[in-house]
Amino acid sequence: MSTELPVLDHWIDGAASAGSSDRMGDVFDPARGVVQKHVRFASAADVDNAVAVARKAFSSWGQASIAKRQAVMFKFRELLASRQGELAAILTSEHGKVLSDAGGEIARGLEVVEFACSLPHLIKGSMSENVSTDVDVFSLKQPLGVVGVISPFNFPAMVPMWFFPIAIATGNCVVLKPSEKDPSAANWMAELMAEAGLPPGVFNVVHGDKEAVDAILTHPDIAAISFVGSTPIARHVYETATAHGKRVRGPRRRQEPHARAARRRPRPRSPTRPSTPASAPPVSAAWRSASCSRSTRSPTR
Repeated sequence: MSTELPVLDHWIDGAASAGSSDRMGDVFDPARGVVQKHVRFASAADVDNAVAVARKAFSSWGQASIAKRQAVMFKFRELLASRQGELAAILTSEHGKVLSDAGGEIARGLEVVEFACSLPHLIKGSMSENVSTDVDVFSLKQPLGVVGVISPFNFPAMVPMWFFPIAIATGNCVVLKPSEKDPSAANWMAELMAEAGLPPGVFNVVHGDKEAVDAILTHPDIAAISFVGSTPIARHVYETATAHGKRVRGPRRRQEPHARAARRRPRPRSPTRPSTPASAPPVSAAWRSASCSRSTRSPTR
């Protein structure tokens, strides 16, 4: 493995971290088909370090006022909106999607950041008096602690932003494991969060393969997992994490346009409309074959 190419480190405790492992992976330039950089692969010890840092940060971040958390999220939103061109260029350089598509992905993630800025009224508790004789009931909404996020290759910015802004805004600390195929977007967002005023250790990024994933799924100090990916990996994530006492949020089976179309009431055929040739594929099959890339975006998600 060439040492002349740049190496992408983890992001732990508010700074780049080389970690303890000497394993690395290649990050390709999809436009040219050549390796453009390497990314470090975390060992179980590196994951332990990231979780320990996050747990330490949670002792203060979990007690921070809502106003302080929201100030960070509003600043992050402004920085992301003003510099999204930088992130789009990173997505294009490592994933291969065109800049316009990358911009659309960031816009969808930005919507979640804006939602996170409005969370205070959603995390309020409730109080009910006299639900029974001399019985009052109240509820509290409190952060879990350290949570893990495992995100896929196809949306390296949008999918992490589905999860970490909300987790952080509600007082949790995050350990993100992005896809090792296009990992730089995760570091860029972590650095932007630090620039927005997020304390060190609240948002950490570890890169790697199955070793890093399994270390996150089995770590006793991680309370919950959010995941998006293929069905076989989702099954492994769910079964492993729940077996170790964690809450797991993962995707249900993806609903594609052809599946939704099958539930629509068929329209009467116009007398002047030519009939479909017998050799033509069904609409659902034609729609499926017209899809050029795998997408997790769903109107019902």
